[in-house]
Amino acid sequence: MTIVAAQSVTGFFHEVVEDAMKTRRVEATDGATKYLVALLADYAHPDEPAGEALERPMTLLLDEALHAPDPAERFERLRVLGDGVLYGCGFFGDHFEARGIDLGYLHSLGTRAYGAASSMLRSSDGPNLFGELAAKFGAFVLVVGEVADATIAMGTESPRGLLMVYERWLKTGSERLASALTSRGVMPTRRTRGVLQ
Repeated sequence: MTIVAAQSVTGFFHEVVEDAMKTRRVEATDGATKYLVALLADYAHPDEPAGEALERPMTLLLDEALHAPDPAERFERLRVLGDGVLYGCGFFGDHFEARGIDLGYLHSLGTRAYGAASSMLRSSDGPNLFGELAAKFGAFVLVVGEVADATIAMGTESPRGLLMVYERWLKTGSERLASALTSRGVMPTRRTRGVLQ
């Protein structure tokens, strides 16, 4: 596996997120871009609250967050849930779909969590960071998915890594992954079902 030199995890994700936003043609405020970078850096070394959003039923987490009596706790739970859904859909969307979980439903949970957090911060200055995350949730999932593809594409040095890249390409059809495979001499093609090639 190739080791990529980066001054920090945050620096690495900053470059990859900006590239992903250009690739996906997503416009975002500087605050939202920095937030995505920080979210990805946090999930590179998840702590207990970050990991919790992927381990328990998300509808239960949303209900608990919305009914938390302490406003600070409510806000934090909503933020952590929104982050978990955003990260999970971006990195593991194909896994959720394979298990029969509707991504549109998950997107609505993430949007609702960020929207509720945003409503707690409303000001006369207009939309806030969490309002932007809620309004552009689907676009940000695509950005995080592009970051996942870029990260996975770096693993083509070993046969196992190459297989992982190919399997993800089969599920996502990512141009970035196809390019990584082609650079290693693998021509990504899909077989028609029932036809041997």
